[in-house]
Amino acid sequence: MSDQTIVCPHCHALNRVPQARLGQGPNCGRCKQALFTGKPVAATGALLQKLIGKGTLPVLVDFWAPWCGPCRMMAPAFEAAARALEPHFVLAKLDTEAEQAAGAQYQIRSIPTLALFRQGRELARQSGAMPERAIVEWARRAAAG
Repeated sequence: MSDQTIVCPHCHALNRVPQARLGQGPNCGRCKQALFTGKPVAATGALLQKLIGKGTLPVLVDFWAPWCGPCRMMAPAFEAAARALEPHFVLAKLDTEAEQAAGAQYQIRSIPTLALFRQGRELARQSGAMPERAIVEWARRAAAG
């Protein structure tokens, strides 16, 4: 079994975790807080780049904005999906209003948009609000290839 590199959602340190220990509630070696919280990580553009580029788990990103009704409607479903998909996925939310450069970098044209990344590459993208079950199924199918 291989190790996974996990970016701490609190202090952003890189942590190596054996694959077999992912489900055992691993903590960050630097700040000692939980690496998996059952909630999406509130990402800045810089943190998102680190999650996507340095972490080895698939990263599912919800690109959203506070003024977007469908985004707010989907927020509880995305949070529930985090509980269902962790610790095999990292879920992150990026506010495209606050992080306009990141929205442009990832070519976000409509919101909400879900994008799945693994080791720096975008695997899949889906626009529009989705219920929890659809988010989970879509992410698992897209990650499987």
